[in-house]
Parts: sequence; C-alpha cells; structure tokens
Amino acid sequence: MAASLPQKQGMAGMPPQQQPHLPPNTASAQGQQPMPPQGALREISPVFLCRIGQETVQDIVTRTMEIFQITRATQLPNGVTQSQAMYQDRFGKLQEHLRQLALLFRKLRLLYERCVEMTSDLQEGPAELVPYVGEELVSVRVEPCSPAVNQERKEVLEKVRQKNQEMKVLMDQMRNLLWDVNAMLTLRK
Repeated sequence: MAASLPQKQGMAGMPPQQQPHLPPNTASAQGQQPMPPQGALREISPVFLCRIGQETVQDIVTRTMEIFQITRATQLPNGVTQSQAMYQDRFGKLQEHLRQLALLFRKLRLLYERCVEMTSDLQEGPAELVPYVGEELVSVRVEPCSPAVNQERKEVLEKVRQKNQEMKVLMDQMRNLLWDVNAMLTLRK
C-alpha cells in the first residue's frame, strides 16, 4: 500500500528537461483534450472538428478585440511626439496579432474543408437548410397526421384567430381613446 507513484515521464518517455517547449495557448494548458496525432485525424468525427472550429472562432474574436484595444489606446499624431520605443512596441504587437489572425483563419478554412469533405454524404446541404433571401423555398414533404392532431391544430388556429380579433378590437378602442385625449388637449390650449 505504501508503494510510491512512478515519476511522470514527458512526451515519448523523454525526461522533462529535453521535452519540446509548448506554447501556453495549447489545448493541454487550457485543461482541454490535446489534439490527437496526425495519423488519427482520419478517425476524428465532424462534431469534434466543429468544436475545434468553434474554439478557433473564439480565438479569432479574442485576437480581434485585442487589436481594437491596441488601436484604441494609440494616440493620433496631432503634434505630440511619442517615444519611438513605445511606437515600435505597439507596432510589433499589432503585427504579431495580425500574423496570428491569418494563421487562425487558415486553420478555420482547413477545418471547414475537412468537415465538408466528411459530411459530403449527408442528404441535405447547408443551402437547403437555410435559404438565401430571394430564393424560393423548397417544399418540405409533410407526413399525414392523425385526425386527433389535425383537430387540435384547428382548435389552436381558431383560438389564435379569436385572440387576434380581440386584440384588434382593443387596439381600435385604444386608438379612439388616444384620438379623443389628443383632441381635448388641443382644445384646452
């Protein structure tokens, strides 16, 4: 019972001193599942790729917000001289953020293409699910319902018609009341 736990070995049994340095923004540092090796990418589901795509979009939004914050903090050159070091520092940060954004967009494009490739055998494409403005809607085949469902639908439609009629009567009454109030106010002046 008093057996000691073996010391953790790093990547592929390498001692911790010889492990490659991973950037702090990797999935393992965020407590998420690390990316599988390249050979296992063929067995990844489209859902997993979409989740990675969602995280990539969140990273893009974060980087974009940081770019806006940097540009908001930058003063316009209206006769005030800024130090050259501060200018170079901000310029370097902007360049790094833009480079990272370009990489994230490339990653997102690859994820998109891989998802499209994996889901090409699905029956409905995205264009059929969300119509564009001006396109004619493709009629959807509706299976016949039971008589009880049809009767309930008719009852609900009748209740909606009655409520709409009541609302119309109330709106007409409110319009007439406001008309009378406005007429009295104009006569009072």
